[in-house]
Amino acid sequence: MTIVAVDPPTYALFVLAAATLVVTPGPDTLYVLSRGIEDRTAGLHAALGVTTGILFHTALVAVGVAALYRTVPGAERAVQVLGGLFLLYLGVDTLRSAESDRSSPTGGGVREGFLINALNPQVALFFLAFLPGFAAGGAGGAGGGADGGTSIAVLGATYAVLTALYLGVVAVAADGAADVLRSERTGRWLDRIAGGILLLIGAWALTG
Repeated sequence: MTIVAVDPPTYALFVLAAATLVVTPGPDTLYVLSRGIEDRTAGLHAALGVTTGILFHTALVAVGVAALYRTVPGAERAVQVLGGLFLLYLGVDTLRSAESDRSSPTGGGVREGFLINALNPQVALFFLAFLPGFAAGGAGGAGGGADGGTSIAVLGATYAVLTALYLGVVAVAADGAADVLRSERTGRWLDRIAGGILLLIGAWALTG
């Protein structure tokens, strides 16, 4: 397979757009923040899990799952429903943890961070539209061929690196924040906000 890179202007535009999207607060950021408040290691593990989810979405697009969604009736909807149900479960679980004893870390880490990202239908649908569009503007062409897949892989890896850097900073900053962030009251409210957002996204996926 010939290694084909995205042309510099397209790549620069992608980096700008991706960086803007990465720093937009969402379930990933809130989850890493809530785990980072517990301790730095938990936050970094959560960030690693989310980043792995980004690579998972990239791999699906690169091998042509976008084409599969367009050709198999109900495939896209099935992913939406599965992701929506999981996000509802996470939302309820997070809200329950807000009312429980926070004196010890709740865990989660890499696995839950990965699942939050990988089963988020908004992320899946976004990658199906986002990466092929930028790959089509580069030397590799649109996704589907070997070269297009390579370009998508480069873009997805770039997005994953940006995500890892940003969420790593979030985890470290949360760990080093003032005692107000570590207070039980603040922790409960962060869990409530994160749980509420997960429930809203899950409901949107099921009814969209």
